[in-house]
Amino acid sequence: MPAGEAEYWESDLRIKLLQETWDSDFQPIVEKLKVGTPLDRNDCRFLFNQPDLDTIGKLANIVKQSRFGKSAFFNVNVHINQTNICTLACKFCAFRRGRKAKDAYAMEIDEYIEDLRKYSGFVDEVHSVGGLHPEWDISHYCKLFTRVKEEFPHIHIKALTAVEIKHIAKLSNISIHETLSRLMQSGLGSLPGGGAEILDDDVRSIICKGKESSDEYLEIHKTAHELGMPTNCTMLFGTVETIDQRITHLLKLRKLQNETGGFQCFVPYPFLPDDSRLPEAQLASGNEILRVIAISRLVLNNIPHIKAYRMNIGDEMAELALQYGADDIDGTVAKESIMHLAGSTTPLDHDKNMLAKLVINSGSKPIQRNTTYTSFKEYKIRKTPSRISLPMAQVSK
Repeated sequence: MPAGEAEYWESDLRIKLLQETWDSDFQPIVEKLKVGTPLDRNDCRFLFNQPDLDTIGKLANIVKQSRFGKSAFFNVNVHINQTNICTLACKFCAFRRGRKAKDAYAMEIDEYIEDLRKYSGFVDEVHSVGGLHPEWDISHYCKLFTRVKEEFPHIHIKALTAVEIKHIAKLSNISIHETLSRLMQSGLGSLPGGGAEILDDDVRSIICKGKESSDEYLEIHKTAHELGMPTNCTMLFGTVETIDQRITHLLKLRKLQNETGGFQCFVPYPFLPDDSRLPEAQLASGNEILRVIAISRLVLNNIPHIKAYRMNIGDEMAELALQYGADDIDGTVAKESIMHLAGSTTPLDHDKNMLAKLVINSGSKPIQRNTTYTSFKEYKIRKTPSRISLPMAQVSK
């Protein structure tokens, strides 16, 4: 079963859709889902503007359950953000600091290793993204990743956004292909996919001027896929984009996936407005978060996994999202900075038991996975030892 999918999920989906009665407005969508025809731009516009979110969620959940049954995936990971010093100043970013800021930091390699050591006994993934440090070229990251694999060979390194790859390549005066090849040889296992924001350059010129272009983001991921490196892909919504720009974003990702098959998971997350510099941003409601997740499941038919990124949307919304097409809630995330500086209040101390309870509360079955969705194990909640009742103390007379 590739990516944890049921072997004959497409046939199961057709059966499930036939067993339901659908409103006539949704019938064209249902017919396409039955035969595996990708939804087009007009279908997407209908779904984004359709007030009946319950039916959209029901469709997405049927697709998800046909593909994965009641499974909901998570892993055991830690986020280490290696530096907040950045040569850019994206409007939406609350994490970035200039080099002279009082709270600017850049972890030395030994410091990074010792930080990771605290978690190395129980995590199998380190997720590392950060700012564009003006001096850290390819040699720095090759040394860092080599040390990680020497010290902790069992830990998968999921690190660096597309703009970080571009920055490293430019500083090192080498191609994107050579940059990725050398990083892979040093131990980099996958790209987390962050930084896509909205793949429309008009939006990018407002919210993240100076970052990689839409085409560059896609080309960097395409190069990774061609080298055999899996990646995730993302979407930051609720800034200044239109519905049509969101649709363009989804369709561009689907097109690249048709070419390479290298995206393993799509991670949509709303803009968190606190402590950032984008006062003109829209604010995504809970309704909008669930809508985007559900539509992503229906539109991105060739990307297996849709993640409810609880670090961003919170535990309660992530639990709901598992009923609206999401099949993954990321991991235990023992440490994280970027989302929390932007306004996230999601707890950072979840163990596997707590994550499993969240999954079970959604009506799903917790499945612990590895980073690349090639190893799966149902997680059974550990029972709390029974309390021993002590005899009541006798009062002396």
